[in-house]
Amino acid sequence: MTGCDIVAERRFASTLEAMTDEQLFALMAELEMACEAPGRLSAVDELFAKIVLTESAIERRFPGQMLRPYKEWQSRKPLRPVPQIDEREPVHGPCRSRS
Repeated sequence: MTGCDIVAERRFASTLEAMTDEQLFALMAELEMACEAPGRLSAVDELFAKIVLTESAIERRFPGQMLRPYKEWQSRKPLRPVPQIDEREPVHGPCRSRS
């Protein structure tokens, strides 16, 4: 993992903390759908790391509930189509070094 990856991961994790429950659950649903999209090359990539960070944020908000609030939220939402992912585009955006 490069320094840029670590910075991007920390930035993503801090963004999760500022989200409302609704936003956090919606993001989790989007990440799950993106990992299941046809044409995904590998589940062991940046999307998987973001899912783990998002799960951790949910579990911190709802300790001991094992993602139950998310699953309840998910059961109340209508099903959405699976997004098409362009493997050539980075999910987190470009890494910029300081000048």
